[in-house]
Amino acid sequence: MSDSHKYCSSLTEYRRRKTIEVNIGGVPLGAENPIRVQSMTTVDTMDTEGSIEQSIRMVESGCEYVRITAPSIKEAQNLEEIRKGLSEKGYDVPLVADIHFTPNAAELAAKIVEKVRVNPGNYADKKKFEELAYTDETYELELKRIREKFVPLVKLCKEHGTAMRIGTNHGSLSDRIMGRFGDTPLGMVESALEFLRICEDLEFYDIVISMKASNTRVMVQAYRLLVHKLEEEGLRPYPLHLGVTEAGDGEDGRIKSAVGIGALLEDGLGDTVRVSLTEEPEFEAPVAQALVDRYAERAGHAQIAPLSQSPVDPFVYERRNTKEVLNFGDHNVPRVIADFSENKSIQIKDLKEIGHFYLPEPDKWRMNDTGADFIYSGSHPIDFMLPNGLQEIIDFEVWKDVSDQDKKYPLVSIDELQAISTAQKAFVSVEAEELNCIDTLKNYDQAILLLHTNNTHAMASLRRFVFELIVKGVDLPVVINWHHEITDKENFQLASATDIGGLLIDGLGDGVMLAGNGSKKVENDTAFGILQAARTRMTKTEYISCPSCGRTLFDLQETTAMIRKRTDHLKGVKIGIMGCIVNGPGEMADADYGYVGSGKDKITLYRGQEVVKRAVHSDYAVDELIQIIKDDGNWVEPEAIEAILN
Repeated sequence: MSDSHKYCSSLTEYRRRKTIEVNIGGVPLGAENPIRVQSMTTVDTMDTEGSIEQSIRMVESGCEYVRITAPSIKEAQNLEEIRKGLSEKGYDVPLVADIHFTPNAAELAAKIVEKVRVNPGNYADKKKFEELAYTDETYELELKRIREKFVPLVKLCKEHGTAMRIGTNHGSLSDRIMGRFGDTPLGMVESALEFLRICEDLEFYDIVISMKASNTRVMVQAYRLLVHKLEEEGLRPYPLHLGVTEAGDGEDGRIKSAVGIGALLEDGLGDTVRVSLTEEPEFEAPVAQALVDRYAERAGHAQIAPLSQSPVDPFVYERRNTKEVLNFGDHNVPRVIADFSENKSIQIKDLKEIGHFYLPEPDKWRMNDTGADFIYSGSHPIDFMLPNGLQEIIDFEVWKDVSDQDKKYPLVSIDELQAISTAQKAFVSVEAEELNCIDTLKNYDQAILLLHTNNTHAMASLRRFVFELIVKGVDLPVVINWHHEITDKENFQLASATDIGGLLIDGLGDGVMLAGNGSKKVENDTAFGILQAARTRMTKTEYISCPSCGRTLFDLQETTAMIRKRTDHLKGVKIGIMGCIVNGPGEMADADYGYVGSGKDKITLYRGQEVVKRAVHSDYAVDELIQIIKDDGNWVEPEAIEAILN
């Protein structure tokens, strides 16, 4: 890997990044320590007993650090009572104070808890969503002002042995950073480095850094760039806290977290993980632990051919240039192939599992937003007419004898390639370790590669093959063929999203085929979920919802479910649902529309970053949100057919 692109020690061998050790209340982080798991309370910090009981549930679910919001002096002070109550019940879990706008609360908390989290975007700056232009001189004056506000906290942390997380959030970059660096991963990194340089000047090193975003591409690029910049500037290799902000709830939240966090863990980045779900916090730690556990024995995997440098820029998204074959590659969205090869007989009703519905009364097929594009039937060709929009792939030996070869496509091995015409559109099964076959593939410009690996370090093995295609100038589309026998739904989702997500984030996939769960619906829904989480194919409404905390002004889980029920048919629309103004317009920077708590029973509604309506009573706020969407021409009525389809 060239120095200009370097962010990890190897792209082909799993090696966890070497960092300094940061001690947090006797639970050290980084260095040779295990990757730690943490979460954040959701009850009001002033509810002492509620905070204690929830913290205990979190610890018993596997949480190693407990973060608690401290938006003002009174909450910071109450952290002492929470700590006392936990100790009396026999729990000595390290506490982390979450600070946003109030330096005085941070300074008080630093004397009480084991770690303080500050957000550079709003610790010393006020975000007003204004475009500000700075000369070098005025910019330097701003840095001096920030230093004056930040130095007291650093000195207190150093004096009391309190660790600090410098946590940049994509959605809350200051107007000053936005004015100079824009809404970019570089802006996120520079925001953190400004504070980090002050810490280093004061010889304070008990620091953890995070670069969180709800956009997985931005998040991954920012963490990679941070590691690169730390090394480039000769700064210490500080531990990293990983997380996707506002990932959402249910399957979507889990898949999105696995895509973003997994892409980094695969390359050995990350020392502590928090999965942010719009659910009770005790449900977060097990998901984070499941992600972390995949790397417990990753070292020692089968060797992957080494690579001297990356042929792509890891800090910028650019989809790999490929030719168009069928509707794969080039400008096409990544396609989904449903694997029915183990079914001896495929019936019409089976296609409902992959989003294609036959309606007997009008004698028509209907397809929902997650209807598969192709079906692989293996050695058992389908004996009925498929709906428009669904095409069939069958094994070569069977394809040779079918009468309608123009309507079906063969799946061939490398050895079978010579038996077909170079002009025949075909799918070619390829093992990622077979780099030598790439020279053969150069002669077949109508091939679509189905790429598979048995290497436990799957993402790196698959990536290595695609990199070789780039180096050798072979521009055939690549479909990731991922097959693992994992019947547990959540584990299947996490494993597949981890192995495939990093490839899609780097623009290296033109389709996916998942198998091994046993449920075709789970496999199909997961495939579309991964593509959505990686921002490569948007097929459903995306909800950017915060995981709730003590600042939240309404029931996030209930409200998210209510909004989802009425809007989840709006394909590709992004709706932010934020519990308070701290996690409001900034954190939902990617959203098309926003629903933000601004007071008791009061909601502020946004169009992008623009406030449209203030102080809307919560009883009417969802109706008002829908009216804004309608006014913009982005609303479609749910079809009556949905009742039949579901």
